[in-house]
Amino acid sequence: MVRYTVRRLLLAIPTLLAVLTIIFVIVRVAPGDPATAALGDYASEEAVQALRQRMGLDRPLWVQYVRFLADLARGDLGRSLITGQPVIDQIRHVLPYTLELTAAAILVGLVIGVPIGIVTAVRRNTAVDYVGRVVSLAGLSVPAFYLGILLIYFFAVRLRLFPALGAAEFSKPGAHLHALVLPALSLGLIEAAYVTRMTRSVVLGVLSEDYVRTARAKGLPERVVLFGHALRSAMIPLVSLIGLFAISLIGGSVLTEEVFARPGLGKLMIGAMKQKDYTMLQSIMVVYAFIIVLINLVTDLLYGVVDPRVRYE
Repeated sequence: MVRYTVRRLLLAIPTLLAVLTIIFVIVRVAPGDPATAALGDYASEEAVQALRQRMGLDRPLWVQYVRFLADLARGDLGRSLITGQPVIDQIRHVLPYTLELTAAAILVGLVIGVPIGIVTAVRRNTAVDYVGRVVSLAGLSVPAFYLGILLIYFFAVRLRLFPALGAAEFSKPGAHLHALVLPALSLGLIEAAYVTRMTRSVVLGVLSEDYVRTARAKGLPERVVLFGHALRSAMIPLVSLIGLFAISLIGGSVLTEEVFARPGLGKLMIGAMKQKDYTMLQSIMVVYAFIIVLINLVTDLLYGVVDPRVRYE
């Protein structure tokens, strides 16, 4: 397991470097001058040149690239062009909100999707199966932001069970979790539809395997056959799906954060785009890259935990 972990860590380094290089190139080859965009079209040439010099854009591209990597190695993401505050401080403030929303949505998706997927697989072609498939298909068709608006209308406006907008401070755990329920449901219910269909498909395939039929022939209880044999073999596809969900939710929580007026990386990125904050936008993309590479690394390591055969490939 140690050799497998080290090998995956070494593979993650060039992947991360390649992603950071792409971010560096995309930001600098994009149309328009970042200094002019930040100051406006009516800024004087002296002000534009001074800002370009402060941002290091007057230096050769390879020098900018080396400085970019050196700053990242020191944990320096620069300063916002709008507020002048260190970018790392603003990201550190909003990042926990995005991470908790992602984790809560994944938890909702698993808690709802896995049991329904198992039940519909075990009761294939029954009324329960048909209802579960129709509901999951409906969940795949509803955009997260629209579902969020519906949840706000019914549970916040009409029933007044949850707050409609905002997020409480972490120092108030009760109010904080209370404000997290609706955003987590708006993302988690949609992910539950994917989990349901994936679980049903995988469990159906596993239940037809020879070793499952052998376990039943030995007289093992159906519960042991299902959870001890079938579901355990279905963990690899589920781990892959969870990894994909985590990546998509990290990047796809933008609209949900906007609908519920929650702080987060997505909302911060939209603000940086509107204000043309070049440094902030680049830094957020870098943080996204780190998170995605980390999620892929954790997913690979979980493969080795769930299925020991992966370690020896």
